[in-house]
Amino acid sequence: MTASPDPLPPLARRIAEAMSARFPDPARGPLDVASLRRASGTGAGSRPGPPDGVDTLDRRVPGPPGAPDLPVRLYRPRAEATGPGPLLVFFHGGGWVMCDLDTHDATCRQLTLHSGALVVSVAYRKAPEARFPAAVEDAYAAAVWAAAQADRLGCDPARVAVGGDSSGGGLAAAVTLMARDRGGPPLAAQLLLYPALDHRLTSASAADYATGFFHTTAHMRWYWQQYLGPDGDGCHPYASPGLAPDLTGLPPALLVLPECDPLRDEGRAHGRALRAAGVPARIEEYRGTFHGFLGALGALPAAERAFEAAGGWLGSVRCEPRAAGQ
Repeated sequence: MTASPDPLPPLARRIAEAMSARFPDPARGPLDVASLRRASGTGAGSRPGPPDGVDTLDRRVPGPPGAPDLPVRLYRPRAEATGPGPLLVFFHGGGWVMCDLDTHDATCRQLTLHSGALVVSVAYRKAPEARFPAAVEDAYAAAVWAAAQADRLGCDPARVAVGGDSSGGGLAAAVTLMARDRGGPPLAAQLLLYPALDHRLTSASAADYATGFFHTTAHMRWYWQQYLGPDGDGCHPYASPGLAPDLTGLPPALLVLPECDPLRDEGRAHGRALRAAGVPARIEEYRGTFHGFLGALGALPAAERAFEAAGGWLGSVRCEPRAAGQ
């Protein structure tokens, strides 16, 4: 029998294997939080950014009631703007367990450069120390703060968006539901980069790309366990936005999906469900790529194309006036 061709081209295959080699794998033994955080660079300290035309500022903003303030990092384009630009509240990935402002510094710089947006990157509380709904309540609090401060930050209040990658993409999707359900803030868009949306992990892609493409289904299942704990409700729409029964009234979405990703099909399904609910949703799939491919910027041309497309889309978003009664 002839073996099936590898869906990853040679360069992407080499990068995926190099990333896998230095990252804990549940197939090689039990996962533990400390090892994953070390491997991801969580807490490794400040990573000076390149002289790329982006200014940064670290500060703290109010968290949810009764919770600590949230560390955030603001990314502001140095190029002169013609008027108030968009504001993106960004939530990093890492399975709700690892990663931080520093691990996603390059991602936020690229989004700033390609969109002209001011990006607010949020360090939310992580599992298992703080389980659901801690992270999503932090994410919502950061979005509330950013929307209220948009004018003061030099941004257009009608162009406030949320976004994130992987688990952070799931947080962004959940924040749009919370903003609708809680009466604000008004959000112009949601940028979902290979988002985690469904705790069940029962899609075809979760089986087809379960192993061999860096991020595995077993990794994702373990992350969900840490995030939800033994008694967490994974079907709650703020935990699994892909299971939300009502998606009406949400802001337009861009979903960036790799071809070879266990989470690909839940992203596809969410995009289709948004469209069925009357929400403009653009689904962009990148062939020959894997979960986390945006981290290979400079090596994978697809990463540059994805940042360019996401930045161009983000730079054009604006809240649309709602009809009476909506």
